[in-house]
Amino acid sequence: MEKKQFKTESKRLLDLMINSIYTNREIFLRELISNASDALDKRHYLSITDDQHRLNKEDLKIEISIDKENRTLTITDTGIGMTQEELENNLGTIAHSGSLEFKKTLEEAKEIDIIGQFGVGFYSAFMVAKQITVNSKSCHSDQAYRWESTGEDGYVISLSDKFTTGTEIILTLKDNTETENYDEYLETYTLKQLIKKYSDYVRYPIGMMIETSHKKEDSDEVVTALEHQVVNSMVPLWKRSKKDVTEEEYKDFYRSKFFAFDEPAKTIHYSLEGNISYSALLYIPTKAPYNFYSSEYESGLQLYCKGVFIMDKAKDLLPSYFRFVKGLVDSNDLNLNISREILQQDRQMKTMARSIEKKIKSGLEDLLKNEREKYEEFFQSFGLQLKYGLYEDFGSHKDVLQDLVLFKSSLEEKYVTLKEYVERMKENQDLIYYACGQTIEQINQLPQMERLKDKGYEVLYFLDDVDEFATLTLQEYGGKKFKSIAQGDLNLDTEEEKQEIEKKKEENKDLLTSMKDALMGAVTDVRISSRLKTHPVCLVSDEGISLEMEKVLAQNPDNPGIKASRILEINPNHPVFAALQRLQNNEETLKQYTNILYNQALLIEGLTIENPVEYANQICDLMSKLS
Repeated sequence: MEKKQFKTESKRLLDLMINSIYTNREIFLRELISNASDALDKRHYLSITDDQHRLNKEDLKIEISIDKENRTLTITDTGIGMTQEELENNLGTIAHSGSLEFKKTLEEAKEIDIIGQFGVGFYSAFMVAKQITVNSKSCHSDQAYRWESTGEDGYVISLSDKFTTGTEIILTLKDNTETENYDEYLETYTLKQLIKKYSDYVRYPIGMMIETSHKKEDSDEVVTALEHQVVNSMVPLWKRSKKDVTEEEYKDFYRSKFFAFDEPAKTIHYSLEGNISYSALLYIPTKAPYNFYSSEYESGLQLYCKGVFIMDKAKDLLPSYFRFVKGLVDSNDLNLNISREILQQDRQMKTMARSIEKKIKSGLEDLLKNEREKYEEFFQSFGLQLKYGLYEDFGSHKDVLQDLVLFKSSLEEKYVTLKEYVERMKENQDLIYYACGQTIEQINQLPQMERLKDKGYEVLYFLDDVDEFATLTLQEYGGKKFKSIAQGDLNLDTEEEKQEIEKKKEENKDLLTSMKDALMGAVTDVRISSRLKTHPVCLVSDEGISLEMEKVLAQNPDNPGIKASRILEINPNHPVFAALQRLQNNEETLKQYTNILYNQALLIEGLTIENPVEYANQICDLMSKLS
């Protein structure tokens, strides 16, 4: 035996491997199992290309064993094994990957899924082990060899008495400290959990001796026994053909994998071959988690590379407006960083994200078209997220989202799409009318609604704060502009009606000016209204910031004092207007009536009255005069 130092700047580089590259010590098991899987791949490849090395695929496996007394954890594979030279090259040279070298020598390299690329995963075991012993026998050699190291002062290679082909890695775990508990890696439960989390879909069986309990036959006595079990699934659900997976299997996987309690509204399962190849299993939920609209909620897809778990929440694979999607992606083409813990930001990731976005959009469109009731249930939970997506980034996502959003409408008060609204617009109708409010009942009571309904126009109900901002970003749909019923000219009047309005404006010009002066700058104008039918008065705004936007912005302390231009509109056909005409020369009473009407209009719009005491006194004074 001769003690040798690690090649390259051994101690310094090894410290980097152990202390800097890896941030989560539990992944050591993932790395060792991945290496074992590569060794099994190599032997399987050899068995089908060389008659001298034929073997049954059932003989290819990985075993995990625990020795609590000696504090050792052993990972054994029946893979290709290593010669003395390969032990020295692969384990004695940090960042040398025998797997990658093997792959490069194959003409059919693209058909061989090798996990190891960097040659550093093995050294992650030093995060939990104070000594590592590797016994390996190559299928090309009759002699086995042992490699031993504490990770500090080099390594020793000697003869081994191992007689079967493959590799056995024995980790002697570190002693516990006040802050670190290494005993957990000697617990069957912990190891099973780590295997299920990281290596469940390694294609070879991973076996362990598991303690089981059962009652004796014809007795209530409970006995325990060790039983050998395969603890990984091996074949991922998403790698199976869609026709071979039942709907119930999809649902069970959704509930168990993503801890969901609802049923998915839509399951999207597909594989894509091309510049970047991947398989995906995506779920569109029905119900939103309790914290979905809070900062605590973490979105993202689970990420696998060649069946090995890499990341739980890969946010870059989902746009924010589709953050409700649950699922996973498995690709052989990802450029991982050296520790396989995070993704490098590269073209493959962006290409895959765009592809996933298109699939989600297509899935939602299919759900909307063919299962409308299901889609509406989904939309009640996640529609707000889609609307925020319309508003984000100055409407740059409108082509993706504009046909997915729904609004309740005055036509039967049911959900409609923008496309459905535009397709049934009245002849010569140029505007998409909408009204804002907290509830449908509140909107229906707005003075502005009455005439629109009377003329047979459909009105969209904007019930969420973001709705008007989203449509302001959209500006138009199908060549039709959006129009608030409480803003600007609604273009409802015939030429005859327009002439009548202009005539009344001219006849009552002095009265309207006196009323505007009475409000002392509270409004930008007082006008004769063409939008009122039976109500006496309403408050509207000019183009730009609407009254509803003003209320929403007022909730944000970063937007103080942003106001809409307020316009008081009077119904010239209401008895109140006739009373105002009679009071035209009574300045004080006209001022009082004007203030009462203005405050009424504020209340109807859900805006705050500046002086409620004065308003109450004015009402009482008016009532006393009537008596």
